Amino acid sequence: MAEIKFEKALLRLQEIVDILEKGNVDIEKSLEYYEEGIKLIKLCSERLKKIENKISLLSEVKEA
Repeated sequence: MAEIKFEKALLRLQEIVDILEKGNVDIEKSLEYYEEGIKLIKLCSERLKKIENKISLLSEVKEA
């Protein structure tokens, strides 16, 4: 997945959820959306983890 900002990935993920919840797409397309959603979830999760680590590191520096 190309470099995509966290917020944009989150918006796309919400679009996918909305589409899948409507239930009016065929099974092949649903699978494509599902796969894209999984990639976006992984991307967002990794970005959040990096941010959490950075905040933790900054907090340690501040306390020292």
